[in-house]
Amino acid sequence: MVMPRMAFGEALVELGRVNPDVVVLDADVSTSTQSVHFGREFPDRFYEVGVAEQNMFCMAAGLATVGRIPFASTFACFVARRAADQISISIAYPKLNVKINGGYGGVPTGKAGATHQAFEDIAFMRAIPNMTVVCCSDGVETKKAVFAAARHVGPLYLRTARCELPVIFDEDHDFQIGRSYALRQGDDVAIISTGMMTPKAKEAGDILAERGISAHVVHMPTLKPFDEDTLVEIAGRTGRIVTIENHNIIGGLGGAVAEVLSEKCPARLVRLGIRDHFGESGDNETLFSKYGMNVENIVEAAERMVRS
Repeated sequence: MVMPRMAFGEALVELGRVNPDVVVLDADVSTSTQSVHFGREFPDRFYEVGVAEQNMFCMAAGLATVGRIPFASTFACFVARRAADQISISIAYPKLNVKINGGYGGVPTGKAGATHQAFEDIAFMRAIPNMTVVCCSDGVETKKAVFAAARHVGPLYLRTARCELPVIFDEDHDFQIGRSYALRQGDDVAIISTGMMTPKAKEAGDILAERGISAHVVHMPTLKPFDEDTLVEIAGRTGRIVTIENHNIIGGLGGAVAEVLSEKCPARLVRLGIRDHFGESGDNETLFSKYGMNVENIVEAAERMVRS
């Protein structure tokens, strides 16, 4: 079990050692996002801006104009709600090379509850022109995504989770922006996941196999640009798709899948995720079950679709 936020912090330090143009900004949550480690090793390239997210993203934009590669880090809720205008106009509109880390995405925020649970950040970022959107499944992929983000030219949003997650990929994982990854082959139904829901999707696929249902499980870490070709192939072959995400079903993974299917390959679709409501404080797994987002919910949705 590894915390993606810790992998993010470690990756920043490793990246900083090989790329002197990398700088990091944080809005008074560096011990939570784990950017603190970069600050300790490279104090001259670390900017602690305090609780001033709007200023931070404008500073990041300025640093990008002089050749730096800024990683601006804060909680995902503040990215989507507090600094929407600065990200849209100061970063995305001029296509500046700024990398944004949205920490504590979705349900797992400890005791912070609804005020800090970002269920709309991916939808917001997907809707901004020029923005690339990445949501990783584990610590290994998160580390690789940090390096891929630094190589990528242009604005990029990386969503990181707070809690410990099972390791899905090994060190040979070939992470590429825009690519999806099949974790299990199957023809009866497809389960498509992103971020920290991928371990749950993988487990659901295993359970379905034991029950005689062949599930094709696919992890989609890039929400924009979206791997439409893979989705169309899967939809054409299975005709049944279940999506699962730690996000509102409006505008996130489920929304992206629905958009593609409606235009290119109609198929039956069930979207699992936050159903357009605010969250609450509580144990992560209890909340996931309450919101219909846990392993048993994925299995039930897939079984119902195949049996009906």
